Amino acid sequence: MPMGTDENPGRDGTAPEPGRPPEEPRTARSAGTDRPAGRRPMPPESRAAERRADGGHAADGAPDGTEPATESGAPGPAMTGRQRLVAGLWPPRLTRAQLIVALLLFILGLGLAIQVRSTSDSSALRGARQEDLVRILDELDNRSQRLTDEQRRLEGQKTELENSSDQAEEARKQTVEKEQQLGVLAGTVAAQGPGINLTINDPTHSVEADKLLDTIQELRAAGAEAIQINDVRIVAGSYVSDVRGGVEVDGKRVAQPYRFKVIGKPEDLEPALNIPGGVVQTLEKEQATVSVSRDEKIIVDALREAKRPDYARSSSR
Repeated sequence: MPMGTDENPGRDGTAPEPGRPPEEPRTARSAGTDRPAGRRPMPPESRAAERRADGGHAADGAPDGTEPATESGAPGPAMTGRQRLVAGLWPPRLTRAQLIVALLLFILGLGLAIQVRSTSDSSALRGARQEDLVRILDELDNRSQRLTDEQRRLEGQKTELENSSDQAEEARKQTVEKEQQLGVLAGTVAAQGPGINLTINDPTHSVEADKLLDTIQELRAAGAEAIQINDVRIVAGSYVSDVRGGVEVDGKRVAQPYRFKVIGKPEDLEPALNIPGGVVQTLEKEQATVSVSRDEKIIVDALREAKRPDYARSSSR
């Protein structure tokens, strides 16, 4: 074999010395590192991307409660409980089940709000005073009784018309009675019957028109069929107004004492005025003196002129 050659020559063409291990190839790793020689180190961004790809945590926090490592590799400061709570709640991650539950809760709350509102509307009298409730109940009882009596009277008239041999004469008779009743209500005819006398003395002149109007309304609600104040007949269109030093009713001055003549059922009229918080107590608070007495025969003789309408005409033929 020629000299200077060998089966395992070195990279420079020379044979290795006997007993010396062959040289490492030039692609060997650099001392102290595991990367091949000549390659640049991986930037921090690439290392973070590799960690996320391998199942690591993103930069918003480590699983052990510490901040993500900085570019130098050192871990950041530990997160507080509030920061971890905020990180867990925002941005929200809602599932379909959570959305359905939220919708159901919204519908339930809306239904409860509607129910509470309807209940509060229907119980408007819960905050009323006891005397107001008594007055309202008394008015309802009286109104119910009057309607029952009116129904019974109308049924009696119907029976008389059906059973009468001369229905034309019976109809004429009932028409005359109806005319008298309407005349009493309109104040065009005098009336008499049982009722009460109400007298109001006001030495301090503290009783104003609104108090007298409340008295009239209370009497009407209790079933008064005819009312007269001094010499003025009270009808559906009557009004009360304050004037200097006194009160006017339908444009006529009414002097003290105010004397009411009221025809109706005394058992209903007197208690309606004397109920707690009623007319009598209200007037007495104004330093007025009120007296109420029953009478079996009250005469209401103040009349109103029957005015002929200018435009309205009867439609009957």
